[in-house]
Amino acid sequence: MGVMIEGRYHADDPAPDTGLDGSYQRQKATIRARISAQGPHLPEPGRYHLFVAWNCPWAHRVILTTVIKGLTGIGFSYALPRRTDQGWVFDAEGDFADPLFGARALHEIYARHPEPFTGRVTVPVLWDKKLHRAVSNESADIMRMLNDAFAGPDLAPAELRAGIDAWNARIYPAVNNGVYKAGFARTQAAYDAAVIALFDMLDEIDAHLATNRYLMRDRLTEADLRLFPTLARFDVAYHYAFKCNLRRLMDYPHLWPYAREIYQMPGVAATVRPEIYKAGYFSRSELRNPLGIIPAGPQINWTLPHGRG
Repeated sequence: MGVMIEGRYHADDPAPDTGLDGSYQRQKATIRARISAQGPHLPEPGRYHLFVAWNCPWAHRVILTTVIKGLTGIGFSYALPRRTDQGWVFDAEGDFADPLFGARALHEIYARHPEPFTGRVTVPVLWDKKLHRAVSNESADIMRMLNDAFAGPDLAPAELRAGIDAWNARIYPAVNNGVYKAGFARTQAAYDAAVIALFDMLDEIDAHLATNRYLMRDRLTEADLRLFPTLARFDVAYHYAFKCNLRRLMDYPHLWPYAREIYQMPGVAATVRPEIYKAGYFSRSELRNPLGIIPAGPQINWTLPHGRG
């Protein structure tokens, strides 16, 4: 993955992904402004544009937020599923073109930000078309600000926010990022620790869903939308490519119907792209898939009745 240093793109990223113990270390997002009635990024329809990629789970959670809230005034640029030495890239035309600037690589968007950017060139990026600058490249912030700034179902109501934040704080390190800690581990100890934490958390969520429809009882919230992208990729990618194979999502009696219920909500199925996930997660990698062979399966039927009412 490329990096920007003082506004200039470098294909070779000098920052390590791995700690001294062989564990995967995710770099932090660094553009952290907000949409607010106090400005400067005002909550105005048609003002904002998102740069995303279908295979990125962090972008997926933001796309889901726009779908569930019905935010039709936000534009999208979808990067190609596979990165190159230029990082995330776009076609000249078609579904994977950038309709806003005609950029051919995401680092060109980061270079437009007024303050010279230093950091990883990642999706999602929320862009303010009026002020000609990025608002945020942190998916959790983007989800929350889109929820708070615009009309639609409230995915983080005030009375539930403490509980939502508590779930997010536990699910992110163990599950959302936990699959990457397992897949990118460089030592057996780091892998073992990540996999144990991952499945302990999935087991706990499954037990919780035995008596609760969603993470926050009977209310679909932001916490569910942050969990779902990992579940959507689990059996088709993480189980195999990242060796997260103690159990499949389909083996869980409550998590699997819960995931199918969310998938079957209006608009959500169109955000789930299994073939793109396989092409991305099984792309050529010296450590994980040196021949770059993409598997034919598994076959997963997300349209089975979920039986949850």
